Amino acid sequence: MNQTHNVQQYDLELRTLNFTKRVIQFINLLPKTISNIEIIKQLVRSSGSVGANYIEANEALSKKDFIYRVKISKKESKESKYWLSLLTYNEQLTDNSIEQRYLVQEATELMKIFGAIIEKSK
Repeated sequence: MNQTHNVQQYDLELRTLNFTKRVIQFINLLPKTISNIEIIKQLVRSSGSVGANYIEANEALSKKDFIYRVKISKKESKESKYWLSLLTYNEQLTDNSIEQRYLVQEATELMKIFGAIIEKSK
């Protein structure tokens, strides 16, 4: 692989890591309602899986394995978007709604990026 490709891989690994960190920071501020607690558990798993599977993709032993792992990252991004959309917060916490919209948008962008990687890898 060329050096430019490696820089892009690193940037996406860092971007997925930052996504997960922001998700965790966001959920730590949410009210711990029964529904939020259950959604948060799912969200932590799916958001963490986005980056973890992308790292695994970059270590893949075959093209088929690479594509499979990137597909999982895309799927987990979509799932994270779903869970983020379901979370509720206190209406007074407008910063939370701004962060929630940012995270939904980031999950959407990650889905598109992974989709483009899949198409280019075929």
